[in-house]
Amino acid sequence: MAIGIILAAIVLLILGYVFYGSWLAKQWGIDPDRKTPAVEMDDGVDYVAAKPIVLMGHHFSSIAGAGPINGPIQAAVFGWVPVFLWCVIGGIFIGGVHDFGALFASVRHGGKSVGEIIKDSMGARAKKLFIIFALLVLILVIASFVNVVAGTFASDTAGMVLNTTPTGNETTAMVSVLFIVLAIIYGLLTNRAGLKTLPATIIGIVCIIAMLIFGLNVGLVAGRGFWIVFIGVYITIASLVPVWILLQPRDYLSSFLLYAMMIIALFGIIFSTFAGTATFELPAFTGWKTSIGTLFPALFITVACGACSGFHSLIASGTSSKQLSNERDAKPIGYGSMLIESGLAVIALIAVGMVFTKYTNGEFGSPSVAFAAGIATMFGADTTTVYKTIYALLTLAVSVFALTSLDSGTRLSRFMFTELFLHEDEATWHDATGVRKFLAHPLVGTIIMVVIGCTLGALKLSQIWALFGSANQLLAGIALMAVCAWLGNAGKNNKMFIVPMFFMLAATLTSLVTTVITKIKGFAAGELAWGNWFQLIFAAAMVVLAIILVIEGVQTIFLKKNRAEA
Repeated sequence: MAIGIILAAIVLLILGYVFYGSWLAKQWGIDPDRKTPAVEMDDGVDYVAAKPIVLMGHHFSSIAGAGPINGPIQAAVFGWVPVFLWCVIGGIFIGGVHDFGALFASVRHGGKSVGEIIKDSMGARAKKLFIIFALLVLILVIASFVNVVAGTFASDTAGMVLNTTPTGNETTAMVSVLFIVLAIIYGLLTNRAGLKTLPATIIGIVCIIAMLIFGLNVGLVAGRGFWIVFIGVYITIASLVPVWILLQPRDYLSSFLLYAMMIIALFGIIFSTFAGTATFELPAFTGWKTSIGTLFPALFITVACGACSGFHSLIASGTSSKQLSNERDAKPIGYGSMLIESGLAVIALIAVGMVFTKYTNGEFGSPSVAFAAGIATMFGADTTTVYKTIYALLTLAVSVFALTSLDSGTRLSRFMFTELFLHEDEATWHDATGVRKFLAHPLVGTIIMVVIGCTLGALKLSQIWALFGSANQLLAGIALMAVCAWLGNAGKNNKMFIVPMFFMLAATLTSLVTTVITKIKGFAAGELAWGNWFQLIFAAAMVVLAIILVIEGVQTIFLKKNRAEA
């Protein structure tokens, strides 16, 4: 069963890339001869043209994070058929269109954010509202992934010590910290010492293997609170330094861990099929209503990044568009990365299927742990050395991907927080005056977003993820609407956005309104926990902002309301 599922996914995703992806590129007018913002506006900090393979690594690592693993595993309670269909069909016709479209539109807007795309077609007020909405989503992104990373690092010991018989978490912590150091060295060697990409990549991979061996024998021990503070300091620094020092090299090198993880998983599926080391336990369909809600909208919200993710539009238009060296690479980086992520989501679905009984019995602390255990189980019992090694590697990989999303998400927060306080005639924070100049300062916005995100990261992941899924998918609907409006105003075919846009908006607004109603009922019954208040306020704010933006978008797309009227 498992091998049939993954083969079907691979074939369908490849066909989608070759045929539908190429058709989209032709419809929008991808022009390899047109200079990109990375080439025209190179500033050595944010606008830095990257080689396609390096940018692919950055983009893929940043959009993947823990999303395509956590989401499909939580949604697996509906059965494998609904999750499989949504990951594959949603990835090809909604998620891929969303990511590719956001990257292309941003490149044609000087590498600016989706907010600028909205301003171009829907007006300045809509842009400000979108930025506020996006910042709320980014707070949830930071909170979610701080929670995930701290959970994969934390030990039950206070203070930092070394352990020569490390647990999986302690190994993950050690290798992840060493990974940061390696990324800085790689960035300096390739961007300042002139080392070519191929030899640098070989050296980098050898160093990753050495770090893994070292981490399996020497772990880093510290409690959850320490790691939340550590992560907060790290992402603050990472978001402020030039991309070539940390962001590009770290994401590029971490992509090899992701590729290795997917290869190990594929080999495990084949091995377990013929060796009988694991059994696929997940039913095809369990029912329309489960522990996480009804199939609509819960499935389409919970899977999140495995099929479509609004966070991807922020990455595409925030960091990737500033590093794209040629428009021809927009298809493999924008559309191709999304389809690879859909493939990863299907792998996660198969992984939890191998340990589904244990998962439903609550034997795993988080979906990422269930993922690592599911893949490792394909190779043998949990007492074997092979199982323990693969389990540690996969736990590390999930943590590394979550950190890459944190790096990029915090940098995006910096861009958008600054943009929120600038007037139309002000290019940078230096041009602002008074309180606006203070708030627009990159360090101020970064610290505010990191402090809020890390504070919320102390909540239970279930409290954050449910809201993150809705907000994230609603952001996707708004991004689809923004690119649709811009393409229409530019006289290009935008019909491929109409159905995905309305579907994502319908699913997410339904979910958020349901959350608001549920929380109000809970308060009436005496449930006054601050986490519930947080969910209510966030959900209500997003519903209001989204409805205003949708009204503006519908007027622009269907009533041909031009920018001056907006």
